[in-house]
Amino acid sequence: MLKDRPIQQFLDELASKAPTPGGGGAAAIMGAMGASLVAMVCNLTLGKKAYEAVEDDIKAALQASEALRARLTDMIRADAEAFDLVMGAYGLPKESDEEKAARSAAIQDALKVATDVPLACAKACAEVIELSRAVAEKGNKNVVSDAGVAVLAGYAALKSAALNVYVNTNAIRDEHFVHERISELNAILTGMEVAMEEIYQEVKSRL
Repeated sequence: MLKDRPIQQFLDELASKAPTPGGGGAAAIMGAMGASLVAMVCNLTLGKKAYEAVEDDIKAALQASEALRARLTDMIRADAEAFDLVMGAYGLPKESDEEKAARSAAIQDALKVATDVPLACAKACAEVIELSRAVAEKGNKNVVSDAGVAVLAGYAALKSAALNVYVNTNAIRDEHFVHERISELNAILTGMEVAMEEIYQEVKSRL
């Protein structure tokens, strides 16, 4: 599985001519990195006498960040599988009218799957951004810069995932599906740039 490969192998494959992993997998791993950094700040805050008052909040953030890390890591595989599904549909025979119709329907179905994967990734990345706020404000001051890296990784991952939603919906003919998914993406994106900048500035103020 992609998530079990050494980082160098993953990067080599990302840089190669191979279609997967690609931008979708990169978005997922960036989001997972953001979640991991949130967890790191939590782990370096818990048990410290100076932060006893926020221990419950930090424990909650740790639990949530670890769940997000698992979700986002699984999306690396999901993204590759969705791409393979699309490519498989494009590779179907198209000699007869029946084959052309079946191929077209399969492509449309595959593109919908390939849209929903990065949409789920975008949602998870938005959660990483919001979660980083708690550790930026309440986490161990000695590692607060890592909360800043977490929010930036989460934001980069969010915008990257959004691009993958856009590119797939552009080829989908079901207007209701496209409208629904783009509306959901817009709702996820709303306020995230402002949130990212607020959290970043909070981190800077605590350095």
